[in-house]
Amino acid sequence: MQLLRFLAVITVSLGLAGCFQSVPDPEVSARDAQFMALVPDSPLEPKFQRYKVDYRGTEEPGTVVVDTRSRLLYLVLEENKAIRYGVAVGDEAYGWTGTARIARRAEWPSWNPTQSMRERWPHVRSMQGGPMNPMGARALYLYEGNRDTLYRIHGTNEPESIGRAASSGCIRMRNIDVIDLYNRVQVGARVVVR
Repeated sequence: MQLLRFLAVITVSLGLAGCFQSVPDPEVSARDAQFMALVPDSPLEPKFQRYKVDYRGTEEPGTVVVDTRSRLLYLVLEENKAIRYGVAVGDEAYGWTGTARIARRAEWPSWNPTQSMRERWPHVRSMQGGPMNPMGARALYLYEGNRDTLYRIHGTNEPESIGRAASSGCIRMRNIDVIDLYNRVQVGARVVVR
């Protein structure tokens, strides 16, 4: 009986190996390593880890798809594959859905809170990029046509928020994950947020 259980576990494990494949961390600069070392690490549920997965959507390779309900972001690849990342999304009052394009990319971007953020939290102020900046290591700026949506896909100095509805509407990623995504997408890439 134990042998049958063991064989069943091996069979299931081998079957899943084709569905989920680890994606190695990207190389980072000395500045990235220095700044990221100052951000507290947080345990991450396995379902929010970065994996290469099977993908059956209709989007073209190079498209970024954010599934706000499951708190997952997919970068669509060739041959029905995608890289899947865990994200934090906007809480119910601040979420955004729609189609946009990446109009700008930035490393360790500055942060300028919106007027509505300043009204909710009078203590927040603009700040330069760095480890204490809520934008994290990278930012991808989302535009509809020529209009800035004011939404971003960006890193975070609060990695414990990944997997939750915790932001003011932006899509947060672990810093190492947003660096990986940033290295793979270009200005003009299509973004679908559902």
